[in-house]
Amino acid sequence: MTETPSRRRIRPDAVWAEVRKAWEGGETARSVAKRYDVGVHALWKRREAEAWKRPDPVFGPVEPAEGWSGYAAARWDAFSARLAEERDLARALAAALVGKRPEDVPLWHLPFVMQWRAEHLGPEVAADDRARNLDQAWAAVIWDAEGRMGSLETMTRALARLYRADWRAREKLPEWAAPDWP
Repeated sequence: MTETPSRRRIRPDAVWAEVRKAWEGGETARSVAKRYDVGVHALWKRREAEAWKRPDPVFGPVEPAEGWSGYAAARWDAFSARLAEERDLARALAAALVGKRPEDVPLWHLPFVMQWRAEHLGPEVAADDRARNLDQAWAAVIWDAEGRMGSLETMTRALARLYRADWRAREKLPEWAAPDWP
């Protein structure tokens, strides 16, 4: 039995244009060669000769150690916690808008709420807020001895210094790290 010599397959330029498009689109040389019935070696030779280029690979997100379901569950819990805090603040602000005394304002939002009440509800409400809260540890952060309020940034920083351990725990900052921060 004699072997038939292998015959060189010649493909039209239209086929090679499709091969190039598929390879540059990210498909493997082996899968493209099989689909268009061209040799892998021929594909590589043509790629070199015509300087085919693939775009830089774009890496997607790396799967978290806990898996995507575990990650999603943790993100949902964090989202729900933030949402609950924001809703608490919204309730306190809504109460402030109708002139009620805000009783359940989250600690870190006290400077904003007290400043907002002073600006929008007037000096009488601000004086009442101060008189009612003078016995609170945070009152000296909000009002000075004459009853004046500082800027929102100043009050917030002072509150974070006053409750330094709480702030650091909330922000996951170890006690020994960044000692100049609250």
